[in-house]
Amino acid sequence: MILKAANLSLLVLFPLAWFAPLLKAGLLPFFSLDEISTVTALQALWEKDIFLALLVTFFAIFSPIIKVAGTALVQFGLLKVSVVPVLSILGKLAMADVFLVALYIIIAKGVGVGRVETDWGLYLFTFCVLASLLITELTKRAYK
Repeated sequence: MILKAANLSLLVLFPLAWFAPLLKAGLLPFFSLDEISTVTALQALWEKDIFLALLVTFFAIFSPIIKVAGTALVQFGLLKVSVVPVLSILGKLAMADVFLVALYIIIAKGVGVGRVETDWGLYLFTFCVLASLLITELTKRAYK
């Protein structure tokens, strides 16, 4: 029961993480910083680079939510346990999005133009991805 509740809570936490500020960025150190969330980053990407926008949309939005929904279907007996390995791959793809954000932060800081600071949304999204990976692994063990 706790495993099901934890998984279903991700259906609320993931969308919250998409709108939460991942990082704050500004051009010069003494000006205010703009908050960037997954949703605002995707909006900007759709205007500039459609391929990258599709990739990030899949990694950040579709992959995690399909994984959580699939895990819930397994937990409620509506999907066979044999699909859990595929769900695990989806979780790893969502982790790639966390890696991309971290890489962008490192690159931006390395260039030295402006300022970039991580924000609580990055930690929330990372927590959701890691929790989802753990829940899927525990589901695989519990429902064999």
